[in-house]
Formats: sequence, structure tokens, C-alpha cells
Amino acid sequence: MGGGRRHLEAAPGSSRDSGVYTWEEVQRHRSRNDQWIVIERKVYNVTEWVKKHPGGYRVITHYAGEDATDAFVAFHPDPGFVRKFLKPLLIGELAPSEPSQDHQKNAMVLQGFRALREQVEKKGLFRADATFFCLHLGHILLLEMLSLLVLWTWGTGWIPSLMCAVLLSTSQAQAGWLQHDFGHLSVFKTSYWNHLLHKFVVGHIKGASACWWNHLHFQHHAKPNIFGKDPDVNTQHVFVVGNTQPVEYGIKKLKYLPYNHQHQYFFLIGPPLIIPVIFNLQVVRTMLSQRLWVDLAWWTSFYMRFFYCYVPFYGVWGSVLLLTCVRFLESHWFVWVTQMNHIPMNIDHEAHQDWLTMQLSATCNVEQSPFNDWFSGHLNFQIEHHLFPTMPRHNYQRAAPMVRALCEKHGIPYQVKSLWHAFADIVGSLRKSGDLWLDAYLHK
Repeated sequence: MGGGRRHLEAAPGSSRDSGVYTWEEVQRHRSRNDQWIVIERKVYNVTEWVKKHPGGYRVITHYAGEDATDAFVAFHPDPGFVRKFLKPLLIGELAPSEPSQDHQKNAMVLQGFRALREQVEKKGLFRADATFFCLHLGHILLLEMLSLLVLWTWGTGWIPSLMCAVLLSTSQAQAGWLQHDFGHLSVFKTSYWNHLLHKFVVGHIKGASACWWNHLHFQHHAKPNIFGKDPDVNTQHVFVVGNTQPVEYGIKKLKYLPYNHQHQYFFLIGPPLIIPVIFNLQVVRTMLSQRLWVDLAWWTSFYMRFFYCYVPFYGVWGSVLLLTCVRFLESHWFVWVTQMNHIPMNIDHEAHQDWLTMQLSATCNVEQSPFNDWFSGHLNFQIEHHLFPTMPRHNYQRAAPMVRALCEKHGIPYQVKSLWHAFADIVGSLRKSGDLWLDAYLHK
């Protein structure tokens, strides 16, 4: 290596030499077949480990050659347990002359955020309220039972069928927020029970795949709104988003669709199709291609239960139509809630920002109210959720004032909107991006 490495004694239980490295040396190891990361100034060679990582290899790959301390702490509710897996990967540490932060990140912001995390931990904001989650699961199951009761009592006419579809859509949307809780390991103290209940809710209640969700969603949290790293902004050329991508497309004269009208065709292919078409195809393809047989079994159990319950009322094709309607309604709910916090925010290429600045540039909050909390699964507190993804959602409101105070101290914008303003900003941001594309396409 370069002159920044000095050999130390081998770490206990390790057959390889430990070394001292500069940031320049660490940053050389960020290719697909050579990946180092830094956690709390320790340097780890994770090249082989990424293939075994439960959260998927990409979430680690996104931090290759970087300091991953805050991401590591954010995603693991029990870092001490996970460090046992890191120990064999340890190859050295940063040189004493090297700063703890990379890429000229603001040391004061980093220290402030880490102090804030210690503060919320001491206040017990990472402890889940079992009653809250039991009641939430109970109301999901109650909605499903009510949908059957409606058909049993009033038959399968248009009005009872519509009532049934609305009840099932509400149940599915709320189950989506609950699987999100389990997926983020924010309910139980041990990962085992979170993973088990996650598979039950996302597989048996919703008919999706836990592994598919994990591998996509953790990337989103690791690098939100960053092209090439956040799959949520990979629009497959259907939309152009942010301020940078539209201009790049325009200069290159790329016109897969008339992007200056994307704020209009969004209503036709965004909310209606994400869950019924795109997600369903992705789930099936992922389970089969990656041989996720456990997830496939849970997914199958959802469809067996659904058709067992509704075929007696509607027959096979009628039940398929009912499920399609439910997915259609749920998809609108899901898209508007999940995009209101992100699409209007900064979307760009990697800028190597610190954890606090990166998350705040990509997220915003929606005003708190009992309805907004329930309707969005507490994702109206998207800022707090992104900063502390393993925090139980019923504690976001308590953490919010402390987060806001830290942002004000360091001059980092902390945005809060009304629900309708947030919805309108989705369309407004798509229109703005489309106009940027058209201007670059015609004049640059």
C-alpha cells in the first residue's frame, strides 16, 4: 500500500496483520470485488462478508471506502452482538493523524448527532410499547373480519362489495405500516422475533416477500434520494426527478417519455400500478430467482387464505377481481404517503454528506395529528424515522423537538408541511423536473 500504512501487532484470534491506514487508502477499496469500510475508526475488509449480509450486499457496498459508523449504529438495535461478526473482518484502524470523519464532513454536526442519539437512548425512546403494537395488529385483523361480516350479512351486491374492498384496502395499508415496524427491528428486543413477525405480516397478511422488502428498503435508508444507490429513485426512465437528472437527460436528448407531462401521467401509471403490477412482479421474480422458499411459502399462504375466504362469495374470478380492486386502492394510499416526504426533496448523485445532513436533505415531515399518525403509519415523522430507523414509531413525536433543536443549531433545514401541501408538492416537483428537462432538451 502507500506510505500511510504501518504494521501493528496482529489482532487476537486473527491470522492477518493489522495496520494503520489513511482515508486515502481506505477510499481506494470501493470496487465490487474489493470493499473496506470504517466503523468507529476501525477498518474492516467486508469484501466476502457482503455476500452473507442479512440485509443484502448492496447496503454495505454503498458505504465501501467510507465511514459507515452512523449507518451501522442506525440499522442494528444490538451493535454489540453484530460486532462479533465484524471481529474476523478487522484489518486495522485509522492513523492517529486522520480525522474520524471522511470527505470533509462537519465534525461538529457528527458529534452533535451522536450526542443526540445517546440522549434519546437514555430517555428510553428505543423501547417499544407492546400494547401499541398489539392493538395495531388487532385492528388490522378486525378490519379483515368486518369485510367478511359485511358479505355474510348483506351479500355481494355493489355496495357491500365496495364496503368490503375499502375495509380490506385499509387493512392492507395498515398491515404495510406494521410490517415496516417489524422489518426495521423496532418492536422486539431480539432480531429473531422481529424477523419472524415480519415474515408473518408481510407474507401471510400482505402476500409479499420479507427479503425482497429488506434488500430494497435498507438501501433507501442507507442512501436516500441518491442516484445509483436508492432504488426508490430508480424510475426506469418513466420519470425524471430532482433538479440534476432532468437536465442530464435533456442535454443527452433522452426522451423515453414526454417528461414535461409527467406530472399528468403520474396519476395514470404511478399510484394505480405500483402495488398491483410493479411490486407483485418484483416479488414473484425475486422469490423465484433467489430461491426464497420460506418467503414463497408465506406468500402462498396469503393467497390460500384469501381465496378460501372469498371464493364462496365471488367464485374464483370474482375473488381475483376483488383482490385487484383492493390492490388498486391500497396502491394509491401507499404511493401518496411514501412519496410525499421524498420526491419534493433533494435528489442527486452521491455527495458524501454526514448522516444528519444527508437524511434531512432527503426527507421532510408532515404535521402531527391522530389522523395523520394513523393514516401514514407515523411516517409523517419521516425525519425522525430516517435518523433512527429502529426507534418504535410511537416515540417519534417525543424525539422530534430534540431533532429540530439540533438542526436549528447547525443551520440544517427541518421542513414540516400540512398533509395536503405534501401531496401537492409531489405533483409540483414532478412538474418542475419536467420543465427542467424540456428546457435542457430544447436549448442545451
